[in-house]
Formats: sequence, C-alpha cells, structure tokens
Amino acid sequence: MTTQPRVETSPKVSDEIRQTTCYMCACRCGINVHMKDGKVAYIEGNRDHPVNKGVLCAKGSAGIMQHNAPSRLRAPLKRVGPRGSGEFEEISWDEALDIAAGWLEPIRKDNPEKLAFFTGRDQSQSFTSFWAQNFGTCNYAAHGGFCSVNMATAGIYTMGGAFWEFGQPDWDHTKLFMLFGVAEDHDSNPIKMGIGKIKARGARVIGVNPIRSGYNAVADDWVGITPGTDGLFILSLIHCLMKAGKIDLEYLSRFTNAPVLVNRDPESPDYGLFLRDDTGAPLVINRTTGKLAPFDMKGVRPDLGGSFQMGDVTHVSVFQLMAEEYLKDAHAPEAVADRCGIPAPRIRAIAAELARVAFEEAFELDQQWTDFRGDVHKSMVGRPVSMHAMRGVSAHANGFQTCRALHVLQIILGTVEVPGGFRFKPPYPKPPEAHPAPHCRVTPNKPLDGPHLGFVHGPEHLALKTDGSPARIDKAFTWENPMSSHGLMHMVISNAHAGDPYKIDTLFMYMANMSWNSSMNTRGVIEMLTDKDEDGEYVIPRIIYSDAYSSEMVAYADLILPDTTYLERHDCISLLDRPICEADGAADAIRWPVVEPDRDVRGFQSVLVQLANKMKLPGFTHEDGSAKWKDYADYIVNHERKPGIGPLAGFRGEDGDKVGRGAVNPDQLNKYIDNGGFFLTHVPEEGAYYKPWNRAYQDWAVDLGLFDSPQPYLFQLYCEPMRKFQLAAEGHGDRQPPEHLRQRIKDTMTPLPIWYETDQQGNEGFTVNALTQRPMAMYHSWGSQNAWLRQIHGRNPLYVPTKLMRDNGLSDGDWARVTSPHGEITVPVMEMAALNDNTVWTWNAIGKRKGAWALDEDAPEATKGFLLNHLIHELLPPKGDGLRWANSDPITGQAAWFDLKVKIEKAAPPDDLEQSQPALDPLKSPVPTAPDALTWKVGK
Repeated sequence: MTTQPRVETSPKVSDEIRQTTCYMCACRCGINVHMKDGKVAYIEGNRDHPVNKGVLCAKGSAGIMQHNAPSRLRAPLKRVGPRGSGEFEEISWDEALDIAAGWLEPIRKDNPEKLAFFTGRDQSQSFTSFWAQNFGTCNYAAHGGFCSVNMATAGIYTMGGAFWEFGQPDWDHTKLFMLFGVAEDHDSNPIKMGIGKIKARGARVIGVNPIRSGYNAVADDWVGITPGTDGLFILSLIHCLMKAGKIDLEYLSRFTNAPVLVNRDPESPDYGLFLRDDTGAPLVINRTTGKLAPFDMKGVRPDLGGSFQMGDVTHVSVFQLMAEEYLKDAHAPEAVADRCGIPAPRIRAIAAELARVAFEEAFELDQQWTDFRGDVHKSMVGRPVSMHAMRGVSAHANGFQTCRALHVLQIILGTVEVPGGFRFKPPYPKPPEAHPAPHCRVTPNKPLDGPHLGFVHGPEHLALKTDGSPARIDKAFTWENPMSSHGLMHMVISNAHAGDPYKIDTLFMYMANMSWNSSMNTRGVIEMLTDKDEDGEYVIPRIIYSDAYSSEMVAYADLILPDTTYLERHDCISLLDRPICEADGAADAIRWPVVEPDRDVRGFQSVLVQLANKMKLPGFTHEDGSAKWKDYADYIVNHERKPGIGPLAGFRGEDGDKVGRGAVNPDQLNKYIDNGGFFLTHVPEEGAYYKPWNRAYQDWAVDLGLFDSPQPYLFQLYCEPMRKFQLAAEGHGDRQPPEHLRQRIKDTMTPLPIWYETDQQGNEGFTVNALTQRPMAMYHSWGSQNAWLRQIHGRNPLYVPTKLMRDNGLSDGDWARVTSPHGEITVPVMEMAALNDNTVWTWNAIGKRKGAWALDEDAPEATKGFLLNHLIHELLPPKGDGLRWANSDPITGQAAWFDLKVKIEKAAPPDDLEQSQPALDPLKSPVPTAPDALTWKVGK
C-alpha cells in the first residue's frame, strides 16, 4: 500500500493582519498585510475598501517583494567621487540634515528661487507644496507636467474635473463605455471591475487606441487610430451628432455656457468675450421673456439660439459659434478619415451608436432634486454612455485641445453627471475659479506669496517678473505655456543647465528618475547633470535626491536621503491632494508603518519636517522657534489648512465623531487604523448626480468642508480665459506676448476646441509613430526590479505591425535600427497584428541601466531591455528660425512624449546578441547586487 504524502491544506497564513493602502500604482487600493512573527508574509485586497473591494492585481500582491527588494538604500549617502561614479560614503542622519540645511539656508536668506524642488510620483503634493511655499521658492511642482496635465487641466477648465482621479463611469447604469488612449496601468482595479460589471450586463465597450492590449483587447470594438489624431476623430463625431440633431438641447441650455452671449465685433477690445451684467455674471437670453438675464437667475430658461444687439455690437450664443465651427465640411468623416486611419463609414457608425444609446436607451431614476436656480426636478434623466481617457490622448502637443474636445463630446450628449454617464468623485467637481491662481513672488527669508500652482484666468496671472522674463525655472505660466497648471518637470534640468531663465544653486528631487526613464533626453540629461563650467565646478552646483531604491538617478546626486518602502512609513491620501473617492462618497486613507525599517532610512515627508524644523521655516515652527510637528504623522494629525480642516477628513473632533470639519483629534491615526486604514462618508441620494448644479450635493460639500459656500457653475464649452490670451496676442491689454509667440497663441488657444497638426509631423524621413505604454503588471520604473513582476515582463521587444514587418523584411527575433532626429537604438522586434499600421511601440520603463536596482549586469532588463527615451528630446529639432522650441503642448507645457516620429530598418544583430543598443557603461551602485536566489522564511 502506497502512503500518500501529508499535505497541509489549511496552512496558517498569518498571526496578525494589518490593514493599510497599497502603493504599487496610483489606484491606492486597500490591502490586508498578513504578518508572521512581525514580518510581512502575504498581501491581499481589503474587501471593505471603497476603491478595490478586495480585488488586488499582480502589482499589489507583489508588494511583498517590493518591500524586501535588494535594491533598497540602507543609509544616507554623501558623494565622494565624481557625479555619475556611484562613489558614496554612508553618513548619519544628523550629518545628512546638517549638509542639506547648510546648502539650503543661505539660499533662503538670499534668493529662495535658487532652490528647484520637484517631486515625482509621490501622493503628498499638498504637503510638499506647503514645504516649498514656506521655504519661499517659486520653483516647485510634481510630475504631472510630463504625465497628464493636458487631461487634468482641460477637464477643470471645461467641466470642473476630468478622468481618473476626478471621476469615473456610472458602472451600475452605463450601456456603452468608450476608452481613449488608456493603458492598463491606469486605475486598473476599478476599471477591470467596472468592465467586468458592464460586460455581465451586455453593455458594449469601444476602445480607441493605436495598440490593442489590455482593456482594448477585451473591447467589443477596437479602433486602431493614428497617434495624435484623436482630436480630429472626436471633432468628427461632434460634427455627425450636431448635423443629425442628436444632442441634448435641454442639458446644454440649463447646465452649460452654450446659451451665453459672446461679443462678435472684431473691432471691439472685448471681441470674443462674454456679455456680463454689473456683477460679472454671464448673460443669456431668457426664452420666456426674450430679454437679457444672468445665467443663474431663478426661473430663467436660456435660449441656445439667442443673439442680442447692444449699440453697434452683435452678441451671439456660444451654441451658434459651435454650430458655425463644427458643422463645417472640414470636420466631416470623409475629410478626416485618412489622417485618423479610420474609414468614414466607421466614424459615422460610432457616432450613430453613441446617439442611439444616449437617446434611445435613456432612462429615468425616480429621485427628486433641486437645481441651483431653485427649479425642482421630479426625476434624474439617465444617458447611459460613459467615457474614460488618459495619457494616450494627453501626451501630444495638441493634447490639451483634444482633451477639451472629448469633454465637449460628452457634454453635448448630456452624459456628464447623469445616471449612466461620467460621474465626478468628491471633492470634484470644482470650477477653475475655485482653485487658486499661481503665485511666484519671491522674497528673501520669507514664504512665497501663495500657492505655486493653479489656474490662470488671463495674462494677469502669468508667472512673470517685472521685466517680463519667466519667474520659474521651468517657465510654467509664461507665454510659452500659459495654462501649465502642473508645471514642467521635464524642462527643469535642461533650463537649469542652460541658465535659462536663470541659474539655480540646488536641485532637490524626490522619486524622479530623471537620468533614465523619466527623461525625454536620457543621455543629454546625464551630460547636463555631470557638466562642469570653465572653473571646474558643476553647472548645477548641488543635487539632493531622495529615493527608496538604488535607481539610475542616485549616481548623479551629491546627497542621498533614503526613503522607506510604503509599508514602513506614514502617508496621507488626502482630499486636499489626490483623493481615492468613488462617485458615491468622499474618502481618504493613510499608510502607516506596519513594519519598522531594518535600515537607517526615514520617510521623505518626515525628513522634510525635520529639515523645516532645523531651518525654522515659518508654517512649521512657532514664533519662539519651537517645532510644530516632530514628523509627518504629527503633521497629518495636527496641521490645519484652515480652522477645522486638516489633511484627513475622518474622525475629527476631540472624540473622533466629526466628519470633514472638526477640531484636531490626537487619536485620529489610530481611528483610521482601526477602520482599515480609510474613511468614507456617502453622498446623500438626492445629491448623487448633477453635482455641479445640485443643491443637495453643494450643501453636503459645504458641510463636509470641501467648499466654504456652494459653488454651482456652468460647463465651459467655450473657454473665455483662452480668448483673453488670444486678445493679448492680437495687441490688446497691458501684458503682451513676445513677437515670436503671437501667432502660435492666436492659432492654438482658441476658446472652442480645435485640432492642429503637431510640430514633429514634418520631420523629413521620419514618418513612423513610436509609442510607449505601461503594462498592467508594472507602474513605475521600480516595478521591474520586483522579483515576481520581472517574471511577467523581464524584457521588452519593439512591437511592429505586420505591414512594417513585411516592408522591412523582418521576422520575430530580428533586430531593427530605429532612428529619430535625436538618436538611434538597435533592438529586437516582434510582430503584432493588432496595431496601427504605421506605429511601433514597446513597454515603458522595462529597460534598466547596468548596475542600477541591484540587478545583475546580465539581467534581461539591462541587456535586451531598452528605452525609447534615447530617441526623444525635450526640445524639437531646429526649425531654422534661430529658436529652439520645447517638445511640449504650447498651452499647458505637457511633455509631448507620443509625438515621436521615427524610421525603422532591419539591422545586423549586435556583436553581443544579448545587448540592445545603446549600451551605457554600468553604474556603480551603493548597494550590492542581489543574490541569485531571493528566498527567506517568514514564521515557523
């Protein structure tokens, strides 16, 4: 008789569960961290969490390997060799803080703008901006300028919010879901759950993306659009809908500025601006009286076709201007099909499907609500079409206008903030007027005069010095990029190196891998970071960097402040910052040290508090110089942005029984820990939809502290601030753009969304589109050091469409030379049929530099892995006009990553068949290479 082995079918997983928030991407899901003997044994999703409801992806599950990564930095480091040598010595925290303060204090006393403080993918921007503001520098921003500022800014200016962190589809009611340029890393668990929910109901999914992977692979209809032409396609859909009369006229008249009157006299200094009353309220024609009325007057019924003569000046409605523009034959499907790569009949079919679902499958919810004019509505009308978009449409030099066009498409269908459509997540929606304008006045030894970032409403808000030169090192909020709400992180190093607009003294960065995958000009930036002047001094004199891992950027800093992993520190996912809310409620969350570090590292936010205390920064210290907070946890609990409002909305008040507004609760963090690491309060049912105009929602938002008073507003199909910049370019007003920018401003900053070709289209000989996309199993560059995730994506081929494979005689595994006006790579290729015929692409951030991330020099990421970044530049190729233009959207400054044009040809295999080109010299790492086998035992 054979004896079967005894198998433990119910092993003890853990002896304790600690609940916190994931940090393996920006979803910020709730996780249960299982502990054995005080160590992390297993990570699963928290079923009670409002974001993921227990679902956890490969990244989240692999967090245990991120926490134990061999590449973790061990202690503060001081550079002792040349920059780039990787030669450091470990120092104490006392010495590290002394060095940092010794560099920073003289700057603050003499000229605070000499500090450029820019942070990467952290989620504590309300705190880091508070630190920079109290230091006094105008040079602060986070990574949004090279990520998705076009999407965020276009959404705020058009409708008070955008996709991803601002809103979500109404998964419970939508019947048609359309994605534009969405890769798998974005909001991945909620989108996967949502797609599963709607497909179970038989709802249809349309994916618009040059690449068919991930969400687009499960779409019912894939539209393999030509990169950079999304706006052309969207405006053609608008053309078809308007021509067919398939638009929601009632919605447009009540809730948008479509009926607002616009000055149409070209000789008037107010040409293109709204007609307003004495209080500044935009005016409409009241259908019931035929007379002028403010848009928000009780009982007003705005006339979409209104016009009004005042003296010699004719004023017409925004809707009339839209009809004049979008009914032009230039927007017809037949006129755009070839450029978009989408046949005209298919464009018409998609428009017809949008119209059919929006209007023929409309429904009503039996829920009464009252709007901001006082009108009572007996029900809520549902239009079950929803949309989502991200970097694919955003990261182009025409991306801002494309994103605005997409929002206009949603709005004319009446599908925003209605059942079945797109819904905002609290604290959004917020119109641009509810946000601050940018501030830039620097005073020695004083705080900055206000928040760094914000929303401009005209030339008066530009960040310019008295002589008209840029106030900020990245040239944000200037005539070059007037509406750059997130700053231009990708321009900081090149501008600082060039001394344009001025030299800086210290570059201080957090988790921004600017010498590798976060750079638009990898080799060039490395040279800038190591370049010396004629006196033998570094052109950028000092670089302070904080990271948790031995990334490529570490070697190019002078002082390293090692961060913890996300399981070892406090973090605050705040309503003041990047919220985790879902549309039905306001939520925030924390991270907390579920384990203590086994290295001499500190959470970066706590290090900033300690630096502020050392320098006695206002805002961080009392009048007597004593510290307000000892670390970031202390700040989270005890800081009040204004009375009763702090970083966390939950468990406020001395007894922890207040929501949103309330006194400081010393036990607040423990309350969050006891509640699973998060707080959630639901929107009242009457306020669930129509949030910008719904009195019940507005009153709830005021009670919660999201607003100080109700903030109803109209969706801005016509963006008046953009017209103000055009007026300046036409010669009106006190602030005038430089001559070389006048025409560009007139051409691109149109108040109705347009489409224009990007500057890289005309590069002779470079005709193939080249893109990168993040895989679902990776988010940041740190993912490809993860022992589990590396098994999914250990290398990245260049994916080439069948047509280009045949044209160039390529087969899977062959090597190709890919060139751009800036650089060249030689990489292995793989055929992909589900790909736009003139587009090549690869996974982003898989390629690693040898010596970084504790990877072996023969690791696949460091050999066959590669970056497209070697082909990109932060500046456009010379145009022959004596100027160098930024490779950015001319309105917001968003990095135009996806405008890259290349040529591809078959190449002989490299001498070393395992080595993609270019191959940079290995870095010397401050941490040893990982062992061949990464094993350990947790518990007994």
